[in-house]
Amino acid sequence: QVQLVESGGGLVQAGGSLRLSCAASGRTFSSYTMGWFRQAPGKEREFVAAIRWSGGSTRYADSVEGRFTISRDNAKNTVSLQMNSLKPEDTAVYFCAASRIPVVVTTSSAFDYWGQGTQVTVSS
Repeated sequence: QVQLVESGGGLVQAGGSLRLSCAASGRTFSSYTMGWFRQAPGKEREFVAAIRWSGGSTRYADSVEGRFTISRDNAKNTVSLQMNSLKPEDTAVYFCAASRIPVVVTTSSAFDYWGQGTQVTVSS
């Protein structure tokens, strides 16, 4: 069982930066693929980024490639999402998720555990 708690969301102007963090409980955190998803009002939840258990492999949505960076610290049971050059279209609730699949996956159905989400609002 893994419990996930996100933090770091907020209001930022376009072009600004935010760093989201996800704290995980559970002794097997280091074996999980971790991901970030987001959901804007009236839209489906979409993949943002994912990182393999070892941190050696990552994947990004085309819309955030080059602007967002996912990282993890297995010693601290945390995964982070550094978001730079934010755009109004990045506004959404951001969710941290954990998957028992040991390779990078990008579909929400592949993730077993979810956090409650943190709001990110980017003003124009």
